[in-house]
Amino acid sequence: MIVIVCPGQGSQTPGFFTPWLELPSFRKSIEAMQDASGVDLITHGTISDAETIRDTAIAQPLIVAAGVATMSALLDGKTLKELGIAGISGHSVGEITAAVGAGILDAETGICFVNTRGQAMAKAAALEPTSMAAIIGGDQSEIEVKLAALDLEPANYNGAGQIVAAGQAQKISDLQADPPAGARVIPLQVAGAFHTRFMQPAVEVLSDYSKGISANDPELTLWSNQQGQVVASGDDFIKLMVSQISSPVRWDYCMKAMLDAGVSAMIELSPAGTLVGLAKRAMPGVETLAVKTPENLEQALSLIDKHR
Repeated sequence: MIVIVCPGQGSQTPGFFTPWLELPSFRKSIEAMQDASGVDLITHGTISDAETIRDTAIAQPLIVAAGVATMSALLDGKTLKELGIAGISGHSVGEITAAVGAGILDAETGICFVNTRGQAMAKAAALEPTSMAAIIGGDQSEIEVKLAALDLEPANYNGAGQIVAAGQAQKISDLQADPPAGARVIPLQVAGAFHTRFMQPAVEVLSDYSKGISANDPELTLWSNQQGQVVASGDDFIKLMVSQISSPVRWDYCMKAMLDAGVSAMIELSPAGTLVGLAKRAMPGVETLAVKTPENLEQALSLIDKHR
């Protein structure tokens, strides 16, 4: 049983589109999403610098566009189900990529949704200085107590001994100065405290915007970041995506749900590497592949044939 996973913000590096744009199917997909969203995806994916593509309003549509276009290149006109993929999941903004793969949203609707999401979250992040930090190691319950004492929130439970904390920037600095026992604290280069109460203004924007979206029911298994549960309908997915931006990402639950379902292999779409890295530590025995360049597509097809 093989699944696709879709990365979230922070996975992108300058110029990562460049080799992909030589593939006609990838370029055609990017151009269609660029026209629909009004975001200059080609420029940002090729020549924009690191600071530019870290901007939440740019990073989110760029990452989703990359994943959707990579799928287009992999599928060659088929659906994921026809290709032999059993399920799909995405981390944070990657859930929108996953929704396109599962047939809940078409690519144009997905990129417009994520464009609105990114802009709303960037505006919410600008209201006060907030940040995030990865906590590596330590005891989860002790970490949660420490965060509560500092009025910080666990924004991501990434599994494999990693929790991401978020909140006021000064409190993140305090956490780094006095980390939980047995843990390291690594500040992240992000614009704000995503997946926390600080994103509530963005929730309100997305709630209004989502009323005009038509969503289909998923064509294959889709695991949610909320609790790792399988999403039953397109309408349920939209509700989850609105609440998701102020709620923790439970990627640990997603990986457990995949293991419980009997997943034997995982392919991570471009810009790939982060989720495969977590899976190697938290999902022993599962064969993984990070699709980082067009050369990896043939490997992906071979892996699908092996595990279909």
